[in-house]
Amino acid sequence: MAGIIGKKIGMTSVYSAEGINLPCTIIEAGPCVVTQIKTQEKDGYESVQLGFENKKEKNTPKAMLGHFSKAKTTPKRKIVEFKGLNEVNLGDSVTVDQFQEGEFVDVVGTSKGKGFQGVVKRHNFGGVGQATHGQHNRMRAPGSIGAASYPARVFKGMKMGGRMGGDRVKSINLEVLKIVPEKNLLIVKGSVPGSKGSYLIVEK
Repeated sequence: MAGIIGKKIGMTSVYSAEGINLPCTIIEAGPCVVTQIKTQEKDGYESVQLGFENKKEKNTPKAMLGHFSKAKTTPKRKIVEFKGLNEVNLGDSVTVDQFQEGEFVDVVGTSKGKGFQGVVKRHNFGGVGQATHGQHNRMRAPGSIGAASYPARVFKGMKMGGRMGGDRVKSINLEVLKIVPEKNLLIVKGSVPGSKGSYLIVEK
């Protein structure tokens, strides 16, 4: 299997064998259920669909109830497809055991939403930096954004204030520091996108 669905528990730190304090993220990875197997003949491509975390039947559409009943499982809250078809069957459980300590994984998540932010926070502008010569409200201003009568418009892609965060982000090459199979925990080195409790996709 190419990966697994998980949930961000939070961050902590562990000590390496050399005594170095390493920041790490704890991920509740699985168990996931194989809810659909897509094949080249039927769907035009090969992938395995996994479902994670139970959901109440009353909050699930009837079409999805039928979809999950084919796999003989309860409704799932999060569904993700993984490319690459391994030896799995409909209804099988995919656990954190597929990972090994010391290998590297990619983690995909949705970054924290920051709302409407200015150019200093959003694009790392320096601001004016000085409060002399009568300037009292220009510290974090963007400054000039172009000419006047020509081009008489703002070019697309101009770095300005706007909505920040809430984007799909992939953190690559994160080392797996520890695996706790009995609690379905995956501990990776460094930070991953998203807030506590947000869903993550862990890929090999």
